[in-house]
Amino acid sequence: MAGGVTAYVLIQAQVNAARVASDIRALDGVESADDVSGPYDVIVRASARNMDELGQLVVAKIQGVEGITRTLTCPVVEL
Repeated sequence: MAGGVTAYVLIQAQVNAARVASDIRALDGVESADDVSGPYDVIVRASARNMDELGQLVVAKIQGVEGITRTLTCPVVEL
């Protein structure tokens, strides 16, 4: 997103990861959501105009998806 922020959100879920990823894909600001194997169940790529909007996306929308137990947000850094 030009002029905005992009982040990867790593998600641990207590329910079916494919369903969680599907529910997250429907949210505005989410570019992709894939269920994966390893310590996290779903990896999301999200974008927003600024860090405040990114935080709102993660807290108000992504964490509101049923079955999510923990998220870790990793903003992309462009040096």
